[in-house]
Amino acid sequence: MIDLSVIIVSFNTEKYMEKCLRSVYGSLSGIRSEVFVVDNASGDKGPDVVAEKFPQVKLIRNKENIGFGPAHNVAMKKAKGRYVLLLNPDTEMVQKDMLREMIDWMDKHPKAGVSSCALLNTDRSIQGTGGYFPTISRVFAWMLFLDDIPLLDRLIKPYHPLHPWSFLYSGEEFFKKLHEQDWVTGAFYLLRGKVLEEVGYFDESFFAYVEEVEYSKRIKDAGWEVWYLPKWKIIHYGQVSSSSEFATTREFKELKQYYKKHEPAWKMPVLRMLLKIGAVLRIVVFGILKGPQSVKTYVKAFQIV
Repeated sequence: MIDLSVIIVSFNTEKYMEKCLRSVYGSLSGIRSEVFVVDNASGDKGPDVVAEKFPQVKLIRNKENIGFGPAHNVAMKKAKGRYVLLLNPDTEMVQKDMLREMIDWMDKHPKAGVSSCALLNTDRSIQGTGGYFPTISRVFAWMLFLDDIPLLDRLIKPYHPLHPWSFLYSGEEFFKKLHEQDWVTGAFYLLRGKVLEEVGYFDESFFAYVEEVEYSKRIKDAGWEVWYLPKWKIIHYGQVSSSSEFATTREFKELKQYYKKHEPAWKMPVLRMLLKIGAVLRIVVFGILKGPQSVKTYVKAFQIV
């Protein structure tokens, strides 16, 4: 029996792929495993590098960029592991035995359907990975910067608990302790095989940036737990396949898709109003703090909503 199926979806990540795969194989000692790379029609030589230097990888070449969730589905339908790890190509494992130890932790916690580790920047500072589901009250707090306020942040349980731009409260303490939360990002998403069998795959109507939220919603609704385990860590370079503008506008757009699927219809106009208010506030605040590029980003976000 295979213990772990590792799935990496790539799109123009040639610069990172070899380092990522070497760190993965360096962490698979003693684990019965298989590794998939699903390439989303990259314009670089990334898939050729994989084929040449890692012939043991099960390489799948898509003819077009079908998105994060759909590309993972291609390999998830072929995966045979007791656990399935969704891993970004712009990551590097820095603890040799972390995969075996995290599998052991999951084996000892049978209600845990998903777990993730700490994501670090190259300077070893903490990145956020997930948070709580985007209810109306949490979107309200997010758009109006209320979840940047110390103590209030803990009461709200934010959609995005990390606030690197905040002068009041960064939220880093949230990601220093082991805890259960609603969702984690797909940069490192360790999924129990039984959950995959029970809940199914990513909803392919989500292209990127909210698909993990939606998937985690179905997993939690089925009675499973989602855990953040900061004892184990990886470096995550971040946003190497897309711009911050694409990430922001896509998240706004797909939050509407999430609400259409999981929330009553009356909440949709409330969501849209909050996102528009938030976009305007960010045009003003980030325009002053970060310059004209951020203004352009949120003007597009406003138009999308």
